[in-house]
Amino acid sequence: MTAIVFRNARLIDPEKGTDQIGSLGVKDGLIVEPQGLDGAEEIDCQGNCLAPGIVDIGVKVSEPGERHKESFRTAGLAAAAGGVTTMVTRPDTLPAIDTPEVLEFVRRRANEAAPVNVLPMAALTRGREGREMAEIGFLLDAGAVAFTDCDSVVTNTKVFSRCLTYAASLGALVVGHPQEPVLSAGAAATSGKFAALKGIPAVSPLAERMGLDRDIAIVEMTGARYHADQVTTERALRRLARAKDSGLDITAGVSIHHLTLNELDVGDYRTFFKVKPPLRSEDDRLAAVDAVASGLIDVISSMHTPQDEESKRLTFEEAASGAIGLETMLPAALRLVHSGQMTLPVLWRALSLSPAKRLGLSAGRLAPGTPADLVLFDPNAPFVMDRFKLLSKSKNTPFDEARMQGRVKGTWVAGRRITTNGA
Repeated sequence: MTAIVFRNARLIDPEKGTDQIGSLGVKDGLIVEPQGLDGAEEIDCQGNCLAPGIVDIGVKVSEPGERHKESFRTAGLAAAAGGVTTMVTRPDTLPAIDTPEVLEFVRRRANEAAPVNVLPMAALTRGREGREMAEIGFLLDAGAVAFTDCDSVVTNTKVFSRCLTYAASLGALVVGHPQEPVLSAGAAATSGKFAALKGIPAVSPLAERMGLDRDIAIVEMTGARYHADQVTTERALRRLARAKDSGLDITAGVSIHHLTLNELDVGDYRTFFKVKPPLRSEDDRLAAVDAVASGLIDVISSMHTPQDEESKRLTFEEAASGAIGLETMLPAALRLVHSGQMTLPVLWRALSLSPAKRLGLSAGRLAPGTPADLVLFDPNAPFVMDRFKLLSKSKNTPFDEARMQGRVKGTWVAGRRITTNGA
């Protein structure tokens, strides 16, 4: 493998919390000191930012079952174009990834088709139906990195506690979706004046706190490792802080859409803005941004959820939830930097270092000896988002026609360049 020296780079190191001009060496797929790499390929970064590749927890790839929405090939290309070097994929497929055989199919397809690292999660219960625990031990041996039923909340508390007890005995990570499922059923917006004026069925933001309260109690009872996929309301954040202060093994994430959009963006019933949980108030959005900056929220994810035109071109209430985000997460996240709400190292802590740590990966760093999964980007490059130029099969992005800043110039996985855009 060719050695590489990146020169004149603005190195974003989330582990050290630094942002400074320097050089970086790569050899045999690992980061090394740049000195002494004779004959190495030299890349002049021209002062652009060089950072660890993004580790994205919660990506939906629609294989098996709905390949027309997204395949491993198109998701991998979209990830590379967006600076994502590791996709942690969800098991909400058709059928659900709840057996070692389905998991093996997914891993094989990912290795064949995706140019980035793919780490699959598996279902917590059979069929994601919340009635019977999946084969957690066998799935863990087969390569599952975490267990989740995604947005199908396990309503039976006894079943959920048994799952967490067994997962705890194996050291497995459980990813929960903190929502009270009965209150949330059929909701398309967050309750309040805006939803009432628009006539959209809504759910109280307290449903999130109620769901998180239950999960925290069961984590306390079982000692399981737990990650809340999305915490999006101020009241739930208070509960999260209390759980962390008490020493429970809990981390939390938030989607890029909940950090950069609010309930008013729905506007004239634009279904590309229908996500799950629904977009929140501006006060909740700002609270989530502050929580990322302070480290209370550990992870920012795209929650990439491809939906075809037929499932989105419906009334707001009937349209499918979800938005794609692999290619748009980086420029959307840079809005938080350009607005002065956080620095690049702090942002990259949530995009790369913290998710890697939670999964036990050595990625997310610029330290010698760690994987050379890197993204080179210009944080100030302006452009207008055109959804039809995105590489995902589905085009359901809420950022269509938005003015954005931040373009990826190149992405490397284990020292191998997997993009050519703009460099």
